[in-house]
Amino acid sequence: MKPPLIELEKVNTWFPGSKTILGKPRSWIKAVSDVSLNIIAGECLGLVGESGCGKSTLGRTVLRIAPLHSGEIRFLGDPIGTLSSKELKPYRSKMQMVFQDPKASLNPKMTIFDILKEALVLNTRVEKHAYLEQAVELLHLVDLRSEHIYRYPHEFSGGQQQRICIARALATDPRFIVFDEATSALDVSVQAQVINLMKNLQNTFNLTYLFISHDLSIMEHVCSRVAVMYAGQIVEIQDSRALFDTPRHPYTKSLKNAVPVADPEESNTLEVLKGEVPKLSDPPSGCHFHPRCNYAQDICKEKSPLKSETGDHSWVRCHFHETLWAQGTLIDN
Repeated sequence: MKPPLIELEKVNTWFPGSKTILGKPRSWIKAVSDVSLNIIAGECLGLVGESGCGKSTLGRTVLRIAPLHSGEIRFLGDPIGTLSSKELKPYRSKMQMVFQDPKASLNPKMTIFDILKEALVLNTRVEKHAYLEQAVELLHLVDLRSEHIYRYPHEFSGGQQQRICIARALATDPRFIVFDEATSALDVSVQAQVINLMKNLQNTFNLTYLFISHDLSIMEHVCSRVAVMYAGQIVEIQDSRALFDTPRHPYTKSLKNAVPVADPEESNTLEVLKGEVPKLSDPPSGCHFHPRCNYAQDICKEKSPLKSETGDHSWVRCHFHETLWAQGTLIDN
């Protein structure tokens, strides 16, 4: 097994809620709470959950875009959680992000060459006289043509704009890329094209991905492992195939049930997840999922479940996962 590229240990990302008259926080919005996980070099780790569960904040925290309240982040073994902006500079080019809205991610007043050149400046291995040649090569990598180089972002479709964003991320010669809902704003057919492009680039350049999405069905085709996030916490991590076949956490089963199926009779028999993600400023006590869980008992309301290993780089947080597993409760028959 390859070593981890990214290591998170008890990471917390909290934002001030209400404040006192002196401006000190009276409460905190716990967007990411006590998250520990490893992202293995060369893998695509999926991060899935409902809107408002803290997925995007976790992705930004890994890149040190969002503030780290406490915990540790390591990149290739180097602790980067407490580094200053100046100290982070050598790592910035190695960690990139592709955002959800490509149109908002591209400066409308800059040509594609200027956008890519701006990123190429961070890649110290590229000589100044080679910027144009490298920019054209980047366009070819994302299946765009060299004559596109002096056009502006508004002259491209949404799928093409996202390809440009991917090219910009590649310009710095990164090791790690966070895709934050990068396909959710695209049509289904365009989604498939962009996903295939991502997979090809990953194989070509040995990249490591964190792929964030609320759509569990995409994860099966993109990711080697999937982490399930709920109310700021990771509740389960499994291989993507195993996650679909044998989910270990009731919330994972609920997300699986929400995936549309072709048979209308089958979809009517699925358990529907009721309620909403709790406010991160006031999460439930004990297991955060217990108010919406069909299997919750008194201990779920009182005590947060510990992490239980279920396999190599796989684990779950649920008081009754062994019982539910033995009974086959979470497995479709």
